[in-house]
Amino acid sequence: MFARQHALDHPDQPAIVMGTSGATATFAEYEARCNQVAHFLRSAGLRRGDHIAVFLENSIPMLEIEGGAERTGLYYTLINSYLAPDEVAYIVANSEARLLFSSPAKREVAGLAAARCPRLERRLMTGPGTPPAGWESYDAAVAGCPGDPVAGESLGAAMLYSSGTTGQPKGVLRDLPTVAPSEPLPVMLFVRGMFGFRDGMTYLNPAPLYHSAPQASVAASLRMGSTTIVMEHFDAEQWLALVERHRVTHCQMVPVMFHRLLRLPEDVRAGYDTSSLECIVHAAAPCPVHVKRAVIDWLGPIITEYYGATEANGFTFCDSAQWLAHPGTVGKPILGELLVLDDDGKERPAGADGTIWFRGATAFQYFRDPVKTAEGRSSDGTMSTVGDVGHVDGEGYLYLTDRKTYMIISGGVNIYPQETENLLSGHPAVLDVAVIGVPNEDLGEEVKAVVQLVDPAQAGPELAQELIAYCRDRLTHFKCPRTIDFTGELPRSATGKLYKRLLRDAYWQGHQTSIV
Repeated sequence: MFARQHALDHPDQPAIVMGTSGATATFAEYEARCNQVAHFLRSAGLRRGDHIAVFLENSIPMLEIEGGAERTGLYYTLINSYLAPDEVAYIVANSEARLLFSSPAKREVAGLAAARCPRLERRLMTGPGTPPAGWESYDAAVAGCPGDPVAGESLGAAMLYSSGTTGQPKGVLRDLPTVAPSEPLPVMLFVRGMFGFRDGMTYLNPAPLYHSAPQASVAASLRMGSTTIVMEHFDAEQWLALVERHRVTHCQMVPVMFHRLLRLPEDVRAGYDTSSLECIVHAAAPCPVHVKRAVIDWLGPIITEYYGATEANGFTFCDSAQWLAHPGTVGKPILGELLVLDDDGKERPAGADGTIWFRGATAFQYFRDPVKTAEGRSSDGTMSTVGDVGHVDGEGYLYLTDRKTYMIISGGVNIYPQETENLLSGHPAVLDVAVIGVPNEDLGEEVKAVVQLVDPAQAGPELAQELIAYCRDRLTHFKCPRTIDFTGELPRSATGKLYKRLLRDAYWQGHQTSIV
């Protein structure tokens, strides 16, 4: 159901509540504002299939703009709000966006990026005050527009960009649905079933809305008429406070958030009432077994997990009971046929690593990039992959090993860093860790760990040797780091995804290739 009917039946119910500021939009206000945005987009000359770009932090206007685009048949690209000007400019230009929306908090980066995009027709700035030169006030632009639906509504959709952890970000494009915006979308029904959504729930979003999973889940929550709490930024104790204050029932998280919750003192965690929680979904990165087990022990068997990519080329899923019976799994396929293949396209036996492919799942293409699209497809076009590596067990449960591009080849041995990262993350001194391959003239590559500590003052040779010994006591020696570097903070996106490319590049400067 579209939020419109809920706005008529329950106009005063909060639709969106911001976690820190407390800013609230009721369903009546949200519906009217989305319609105003839709009228503005039509008046700006945009028609079905055109593109807009949104460079905003988590906010109510971000969801209003998304809602307006969904009513007018537009593709909307939500841009990572932590990107640098060149990165933003690349996405705005590559997406062929005609309009760019941003905010005062992002005005410096947005201004530099927009200056590099001469094809932009208009730039709109949310918030009070006078916008910078070359920008229009978003509030003023939509304020005079009608609050009722536009004529001939047409359903729009997100065209999000892959994170760029393995190269230049790529726009993930699907054909626009031909149904009316008021019709239930198959993807929404899929999200509702996978996440255990129900009528009357209260949803908490702790993640950036530009990411595919938060975008889809919040859109589904609003369509169902559920109050959605949106955190501006994730803070572990604030998350607990919001769960207690709003009696939150459903939430989607990433493993790094679990880790930060578990790092809170036990008395702090025990001081908040989390009994309202019915389901927490997590994805985006492999979760270390000890972390997930600790969360289940604390919050109960309400943790579900899925594996998928922005491309949505296939999904696997498992609930707490399935995971406890198969620790470390990301579940069984629920969308698409799962295959694990070697480099020759032959199926790998149970327990053997290979590239993960899906057959018969959702169709996608990379926007204006047929070469990249073809690289992720089988020769007959029936299967697609995003290059992840893993294996299945004898019962068909999938286990992730790593991204194929992060594989370390040391002395001719293939090493997938995830196992070492999971082990080191369990050491009490370690807050965050990345394991990468760095140059070694003898072996080609050697294993290095880059570690962020709970207490940075502990950094030094003694702790480095302790961590290496910790690994050698528990892993085959070739998987263990030969050296450890300490850093103040690892380069992660706000959704918790680790930018290993940035780490590796620093160590490979001066080398023509990544093979010595």
